[in-house]
Amino acid sequence: MFNIAKAARPTDIQIEDIRLSYQDYAYRVPIKFGGNVVDRVTLLNVDCVVRTVNGHTAKGFGSMPMGNVWSFPSHTMSYDTTLGAMKALAERIAKISAGCKQAGHPIDLNVLLEPEYLRAAAEVGQRLKLDEPIPKLCTLVTASPIDAAIHDAFGKVHGVNCYHTYGPEFMSHDLSHYLTPEFKGEFPSRYVTREPKPRMPLYHLVGAVDPIFASDIKHRVNDGLPQTLPEWIRYNGLTHMKIKLDGDDLAWDIDRVLSVDRAATETEKQRGVSTWFYSLDFNEKCPNVEYLIDFLRRVKEKTPQGFERIQYVEQPTARDLKSHRQNVMHAAAKLKPVVIDESLTDFENLQLAREMGYTGVALKACKTQSQEMLMASAGQKYKMFLCVQDLTCPGASLIQSASLAAHVPTVAAIEANARQYVPAANRGWEKRFPGIFHVTDGSMDTSELNGVGLGAV
Repeated sequence: MFNIAKAARPTDIQIEDIRLSYQDYAYRVPIKFGGNVVDRVTLLNVDCVVRTVNGHTAKGFGSMPMGNVWSFPSHTMSYDTTLGAMKALAERIAKISAGCKQAGHPIDLNVLLEPEYLRAAAEVGQRLKLDEPIPKLCTLVTASPIDAAIHDAFGKVHGVNCYHTYGPEFMSHDLSHYLTPEFKGEFPSRYVTREPKPRMPLYHLVGAVDPIFASDIKHRVNDGLPQTLPEWIRYNGLTHMKIKLDGDDLAWDIDRVLSVDRAATETEKQRGVSTWFYSLDFNEKCPNVEYLIDFLRRVKEKTPQGFERIQYVEQPTARDLKSHRQNVMHAAAKLKPVVIDESLTDFENLQLAREMGYTGVALKACKTQSQEMLMASAGQKYKMFLCVQDLTCPGASLIQSASLAAHVPTVAAIEANARQYVPAANRGWEKRFPGIFHVTDGSMDTSELNGVGLGAV
C-alpha cells in the first residue's frame, strides 16, 4: 500500500505514533460567512512521534480548527453531523498515518498518504450514511494538524525550523516530482525564506453580521474588547480590513463596502493615517462573474478612493470549477486580483483556475503544510498574487498560519481573527508570543517565528 519508491536517506523519518485530542470553544460573538452563522469551534490537536533512519526520535505538535461549516457545507446535515464525520475521519487518518512504515520527508509522506486519506473519507461517509460525500477540502482540513505535527517533529528531530528543511539537503525530490517538468531542479526552498519577515500587517475581519457603527450593536458584550470597526481600528491600530460580503444581494454588498470605507476613512483620518487597504470575500456566493464586475464598477463609481484601497477579491463564485467553467475571471481580474481559495485543493485545480482567469492564490495552513509548500512554489513560479487566509486560527494554528505568511516572500499581510471571535482559545499564548497576540500598531512582530520545528511548542 505504502511505497515512496526510493532508498531512504539518513534525514528521512518514519511515523511512530499519533495521538488526537479535542478542545471546544464558544465564540464571544458570532461570525457570518457564505450565508452561515457560526458561534463555536472545535480544535483538533495532534501529538506525534517520529524516528529518523538513524534512530533519533522527536515529538511534534499540530493544531487546527475543524472548520466543518466552511469545508463541509450542507443544506441537509446539521453542524454536529458534519463535525462528527470529521472526527471519525480524523481517527481514521491518524491510524493510517501511524501505520505507514515508509520513511521520507514530510512532503513525501503526505503525497504518499493523501490518496489513502481520500479513500478513508469515502468509507467514513458510507459507514455514517451521510447525505453527501465528505469533500476533498474537508479531508485536507481534517488531515492538516496531523501533517503539521509531522513537519514540526521533522524540524525538531533535526534541530532546525521547518523552513530550513525544504531544500535538497533534506528532500530527495525536486518540485518536478510533485508538479510538472517545468519545476525541474527547483525545490520549495527557492520560494520560501529561511528566516521570517520581521513585521507584517494584520488583516482584520469585518464579518457580515459584525457591527460597523455603534448604532449597529444589538447587544453589548462588555468583555473589554471592541465591537465596532472604529473601536477595533483604534484598539489594534489597523490598516488592513477584510470585508465579508453576501454575493446574492448587490445593493447590500455595495452598501457594506461603502459603510466600511466611511467608518475607516473617518477613523484613520482621526489617527493621522493616510494609507489603508481592504480585501473582499464573497465566499463563493456570487451567482456569476457578471455580478462581481457590476459590483466592482459600482463601488468605483461611488467611492473611487475606496475602490483603490481594495487589494484583492477572494473566491467570488462556486468552488467546483469543473462544473462552472463559464465563470471565467479574465475581465474581473483586469479590475482587481481574483484569488482562488475554496477551489484550491490540488495542483490540478490551480492550473484550471489559471485557465479560467484567476490571478491569485490563497494559501491556507488548514490545507496541510505539505500542500501549501507546493502551492506557494507554483503560485510564485506563475507570478500570481499570493495571500495567506485564516480559518479563525487560535494558538498553535495561528503560529503556523502566520509563519507561512512570514516565510512566503510575496505575501504582504497576515489574517488573524480568533482574537475577535474566540479569544479564549488564545489564552496562554499571549505571553509566549507577545508580538503575534498583542497588536497595537496594526502589525505583528513576526521575527520570532523562527523556532525549532513549526515554532509553536
